[in-house]
Amino acid sequence: MALLVTHGTRGDVQPFLALAVALRERGHSALLAAPESFAAQAAEHGVEFAPLDKGPNRLMNDPVVKEAIELGYRGMRGKLVAARTVKRIKPLMADVLRDVGLVARDSRADVVVHSPSVPAHHAALMLGVPAVLATLQPGWVPTSAFPCPMVPLPRLPKFLNRATYLVVSATLRSYAGVINAWRAEQLDLPRGSAPHSLVLQAFSSTVTPVDPAWPDTVRTTGFWYLPTDWTPPGDLEEFVAPGAVYIGFGSMAGRDAQRMGELVLEAVRLAGVRAVLATGWGGIAAASSPDVFVVDEVPHDWLFPRVDAVVHHGGGGTTAAALAAGVPQVVCPFVADQPHWARRMHEVGVAPSPLRQQKLTAEGLAAAIRSAVDLPAAELGAVIRAENGVGDAVEALESVVHP
Repeated sequence: MALLVTHGTRGDVQPFLALAVALRERGHSALLAAPESFAAQAAEHGVEFAPLDKGPNRLMNDPVVKEAIELGYRGMRGKLVAARTVKRIKPLMADVLRDVGLVARDSRADVVVHSPSVPAHHAALMLGVPAVLATLQPGWVPTSAFPCPMVPLPRLPKFLNRATYLVVSATLRSYAGVINAWRAEQLDLPRGSAPHSLVLQAFSSTVTPVDPAWPDTVRTTGFWYLPTDWTPPGDLEEFVAPGAVYIGFGSMAGRDAQRMGELVLEAVRLAGVRAVLATGWGGIAAASSPDVFVVDEVPHDWLFPRVDAVVHHGGGGTTAAALAAGVPQVVCPFVADQPHWARRMHEVGVAPSPLRQQKLTAEGLAAAIRSAVDLPAAELGAVIRAENGVGDAVEALESVVHP
């Protein structure tokens, strides 16, 4: 039994659900522990599910968090807002960890696979089983080969590359008090750390750098895709058929959804395109028109191969889906790993220069859409589709549990 533990929004959970499905197809059992809102999706794929407290997801519509997203954690104000956000997250993470401990004790797990956002390797230590860290973006394994992709820093001398990863580890250490209390009160463990037997990097080395000097315990598998069997409503299929672009910013939401909606609609008009517009978690407010089809969300693996370009926020999951579809992208990053994916998409030739959300204009977005639709992305898409990320991950887990 593999206990898979993650938290966050769809982009954080769906790859773990894909791993659970792949494990089942190889004859293994898997239990996915994730926010309770994903229970229906797990049931749809026949995956055993354990709900976790909403935790930090409760803050997604909080004005302070929205301000942090808008600022991209940049500048002194951005850093102060980020610090306030971390302070508010700590007690909410305690609720999540409580549920992780309960799930772990009741499980028959012989391996625990977890995202960096949930330190479930401590639960693996309690159970006496291997712990595997599964990362959906680069930046969690230090190297001197390149700076931490998740840290928005100016270009630095190469000898400082490894030091940039201290920023990420310092953020994780800020939760040490919550973790130590959890270890003592629920896991019956003393203060301390817990080892990992393996790190799985669930992204493609084709589009983001890896360090060839990393040990065999760091495996870069390729992206983890979850196939869906979805029948679209007829009006959406009809709208997309003649060609359109997709615009959506996922779970990213600023403080003025109306302004963002007006900006996007004006960009669509200026670009002279038709658009499927996904409102996501409420970051874009808009209504359908002859040239705009508004949806809450739609499966990316169905839609993206049918559009001429994908305009998105640079989340790892959306980036991966657009890559696999072999279509050009326009990336408008907010925070975290999004600027990294935006830069990489431009550098591999499938997207124009990134458009930071904080400086986004209708004119700039329209120009980017017009330039993107002619970029060659099909060849790279074929390379990405040929990778078997979840299959390689399952083989790696088998080698840890049955060496």
